[in-house]
Amino acid sequence: MHLARFARVALGHFPTPLERLDNLSKTLAGPDIYIKRDDCTGLATGGNKTRKLEFLVADALAQGADTLVTQGATQSNHVRQTAAAARRFGMECHALLERRVTNMGEGYEAAGNVLLDDMLHCDYAFRPGGLDMNAEAEALSEELRGKGRRPYVIPGGGSNAIGALGYANCAAELVSQADAGGLRIDKIVHATGSAGTQAGLVAGLYAMNAPIDVVGISVRAERAAQIANVHKLACATAELLGARGALPETLVEAHDDYVGPGYGQPTDEMVEAISLLAAEEAIFLDPVYSGKGMAGLIGLIRKGVLKKGETVVFIHTGGSAALFAYQHLFSRQKAA
Repeated sequence: MHLARFARVALGHFPTPLERLDNLSKTLAGPDIYIKRDDCTGLATGGNKTRKLEFLVADALAQGADTLVTQGATQSNHVRQTAAAARRFGMECHALLERRVTNMGEGYEAAGNVLLDDMLHCDYAFRPGGLDMNAEAEALSEELRGKGRRPYVIPGGGSNAIGALGYANCAAELVSQADAGGLRIDKIVHATGSAGTQAGLVAGLYAMNAPIDVVGISVRAERAAQIANVHKLACATAELLGARGALPETLVEAHDDYVGPGYGQPTDEMVEAISLLAAEEAIFLDPVYSGKGMAGLIGLIRKGVLKKGETVVFIHTGGSAALFAYQHLFSRQKAA
């Protein structure tokens, strides 16, 4: 795996820290838990999309684009980071926000990531839930092209083979950190949604022949669908990397027990996980992705799937800005 073969711009602060969660490990009395702080990538409060955007923006610039077009849910971390990347390179950003969550109160569409979108001068418009949002983004791109712009369309979550290179690179970075510290990693756990993060990790580890299991905690799709989505993209990414042999589907693991009522919908386990990590380690997760990912990690420990004596790395994919759109779940003043 030789990632210098691919065009890349500098957007993030790398390597991100790898820290042991001493208090949480003691409280849960299971495996040794570490956290990969991809909330510290630095771009507009950070997050996992920064790694993907380093490769995607480079491709956009190589194609002569002057505008980035993308889509996501209302509280999209991806849209916020894409808008920030556009600002850094003097580009416009046009985004479509899908109303997947409609029951979080009046302030939901103005707080959190949407406020940051405003501050980044992102030109966004809302769409009803249930549409083919990538097709909607392509249609918007055609409109902009008709107005003389040179748009580059980034799929939701930055999740194509070019974007997934960012997490193949993260896999190499994490293995390097572990090797330097004499740390043997048994499993990586993280929230999985649009599939790019998990696909990049799986493809990168496969290309390096690094025997570390990647456990995805789905935030939206059912288990079978999520595995299929991740495997398809992991295969495309591995091919782009030049990895030898067909990447087996058995390398893709996903759990759908922690989605709850649906995407972006609160669960008791998510609230507990976010509250526990804040109280034990002073680290803030987000309600849509990393909160449910941590709920999955805690649940798998309690079920005995993740065991004492193992070393588990949780990848913090960022997104704490979304907490301000869900503050009623955490504020001590909510009763008032």
